[in-house]
Amino acid sequence: MLRSLPKLSLLFSSARNPRYLTNAQRFTSQGRRPTSRVKIGAATTLSILSKSTSIISSAIASETAAQDQIQQIKLLTSTDDNYGGVTVELDHPMDSSEFIQVLRASVSHWRQLGKKGVWIKLPIHLAGLVEALVKEGFWYHHAEPNYLMLVYWIPDSPSTIPANATHRVGIGSFVMNEKQEVLVVQENSGLFKGTGIWKFPTGVVDQGEDICVAAVREVKEETGVDSEFVEVLAFRQSHNSFFEKSDLFFVCMLRPLSFNIQTQRFEILDAQWMPFEEYAAQPFVQKSELLKYINDTCLAKMGGQYSGFCPVSTSSNFSDQKNYLYLNAGTLKSSYSS
Repeated sequence: MLRSLPKLSLLFSSARNPRYLTNAQRFTSQGRRPTSRVKIGAATTLSILSKSTSIISSAIASETAAQDQIQQIKLLTSTDDNYGGVTVELDHPMDSSEFIQVLRASVSHWRQLGKKGVWIKLPIHLAGLVEALVKEGFWYHHAEPNYLMLVYWIPDSPSTIPANATHRVGIGSFVMNEKQEVLVVQENSGLFKGTGIWKFPTGVVDQGEDICVAAVREVKEETGVDSEFVEVLAFRQSHNSFFEKSDLFFVCMLRPLSFNIQTQRFEILDAQWMPFEEYAAQPFVQKSELLKYINDTCLAKMGGQYSGFCPVSTSSNFSDQKNYLYLNAGTLKSSYSS
């Protein structure tokens, strides 16, 4: 039969229990060390001695301090992504040592929630926190003019965080007038500077810009000629072309709407309308297998024996914005009528 066990709570109750504290203080003030006995069967007795007040107070203080410390450390504000990870956009300045404490507490919290990837967008004015993040295991993902994106993978499994953008997109514009003259330029900078080579107007597609729009823009910027997009004739993929990135280059056919040339002198040395045969006869063009294929494609298009890919405005479930699907519209229409 159990007797005199109320003080057993001194060992096993929460330190937040006021009854527990009252009992401990009452027994101590009386100068007694409370003893409880448990009789087991007829011959065995088990003595349970309560802890002294100093030990109890120390335990209470330690527990309280630990809980207060946890409550005082704020977590980083984050938003969940669609792949089981979180994204953090930092903005307010923070001391590096303080930031490390908050970061560690946040990662621990996300780990308990079963999160995977952590993306931290660090604006340029907080670049001083880069070292702290790297020391905690974060690595660079990509950079833009006004921020750096760092990432971290929480689980022990291999990371599935996608790599940074792997391709740059470029265009070359094949523009021909009614005289079968092609619009060509000589560059004032870059690889072809000083070579005397005549080439199609080319350029890089800007972020958020459609291929068909970029082709028209580049022609206007380099030569002053207005044009309208007709179709994509072909495209080429290459690798390790620009800071180890891959490259997609689209050969586009455009129809001229004006013919007066106004050369942009910053990038272009000269521009002109040149007979296609003369352009194709250049030694540089003749020695290039790629350019010979492009020229054959252009000639086949001029002869009505080739159809490229026209832009068709579409919508999708992934974006509210309109986008373009490039397809062979003529062949598609023929398949509908057959």
